[in-house]
Amino acid sequence: MKQLLITGATSGIGLQLAKDYAADGWHVWGCGRHGIALGGIDNVTPLAFDITDKQAWQQAAAQVAEQSLDLIMLHAGTCEYQQIEQFDGDSFARVINTNLTSIGYCLQFLLPKLKPGAQLALTGSAVIHLPFARAEAYGASKAAIHYLAQSLQRDLLTQNITVSEIQPGFVATPLTAHNDFNMPWLMSVEQASARIRQGLARRKQIIAFPRRLLWTLKLIAHLPITWQQRLLAEHPRGD
Repeated sequence: MKQLLITGATSGIGLQLAKDYAADGWHVWGCGRHGIALGGIDNVTPLAFDITDKQAWQQAAAQVAEQSLDLIMLHAGTCEYQQIEQFDGDSFARVINTNLTSIGYCLQFLLPKLKPGAQLALTGSAVIHLPFARAEAYGASKAAIHYLAQSLQRDLLTQNITVSEIQPGFVATPLTAHNDFNMPWLMSVEQASARIRQGLARRKQIIAFPRRLLWTLKLIAHLPITWQQRLLAEHPRGD
């Protein structure tokens, strides 16, 4: 039985991925704050802890000490928009710690458990292609993940470990349910999970979707900055 460890497994895309991999016969170690969401799902072992807590990561890693992991998916993430009139440093830190710092803890304790030929997947975002207003913390964390994934690709090449960066667009999750703006080409968690699993099965280094959104963002990003600002004026937030 193949072994998967996934963070952010108790809601949204992460929960759907955990269910889908378990249904395909994988044993899933599902990490998240609310392990009850994974209770009763065959082939899933919940690991309930705060991923921003280094000691909690060490304890979680000890529970999978006898396992050799085939796939680690670092999917957990959050988003808090800024009010630029009163920038909130605590909010900024929360987003960076959840989306980025927690990945460092996971790599420290679990990277050695990846068997040769295994896979590591980091969830970034389509937002890296274009800066959005009020998304300073979220965008900065995802831009850092983009660089981190590329750097890991080079360092893990000698161990025959494939590193994939997932760049989803808008997906209907409890997190995006708080957005009060138009989300073009919104996808379901089932659709997102299928795209991600498909890309990982093909060992793609970049798994980006939907294409229409990616092409649109990249096109706008090549325009002069003043044009970009005009086009995005009606959509002041990013996700």
